[in-house]
Amino acid sequence: MLIRVLTIFPEMFTGTLQNSILKRAQEQGLLTIELINIRDFSSDKHKKVDDYPFGGGAGMVMKPDPFFACFDALDVTAGARVLLMTPQGETLTQKKAQELSQEKEIILICGHYEGIDERVKALVTDEISLGDFVLTGGEIAAMAVIDCVGRLIPGVVGTPSSLEEESFHMGLLEYPQYTRPRIFRGWDVPEVLLSGNHQEIKRWRRAQAITRTFFRRPDLLADLPWDEDDRRTIDKILTAESDQ
Repeated sequence: MLIRVLTIFPEMFTGTLQNSILKRAQEQGLLTIELINIRDFSSDKHKKVDDYPFGGGAGMVMKPDPFFACFDALDVTAGARVLLMTPQGETLTQKKAQELSQEKEIILICGHYEGIDERVKALVTDEISLGDFVLTGGEIAAMAVIDCVGRLIPGVVGTPSSLEEESFHMGLLEYPQYTRPRIFRGWDVPEVLLSGNHQEIKRWRRAQAITRTFFRRPDLLADLPWDEDDRRTIDKILTAESDQ
């Protein structure tokens, strides 16, 4: 996959892209990331990319012409997804990340200041938000998108099956995880995880995931298909709640 990032602060991405899984993915040729400085496409002699908003108001607005000049210069793949990082956008979810991981090319636009000129949105296919809060610019959001989408590309994560057990993949939060030592400061590992009975372990983990989701993100449970074990788990939770 090719990911292009349009930003006025390309240096912000250095640490994120040169460590851990994203670094290995680039070294293996599974992921190519291009950082493009929008200032390089400004016609202003001082490389200015912002100006005062029409109609007045606080702050500065990013001008449209550097963005369009950048797109004119790029050899963009037909049908490439163009994502604008904005708090007004669709909230990024695991489902959205899985959808984007199937693309051959993604372009990320990082706004800054008070935002970008509305006309730039003519270039955009998706507006993406990390949540109901505001960041200084789109760079941090773009890093999150790169990491979330990049790790879903086949071959990027060493053990693909681990992706299937993560939070949100199956619509649930992930179950609790344990490792050595077995007993730490009086806390013991649940006995079922030491039993060697993989069917029971799978059943326990599913029940734990449902329980955790019930208390932390009950909204996720509405659209899930339930089997008999799942219904028993919910019944136990509701019974325990009513007894309190």
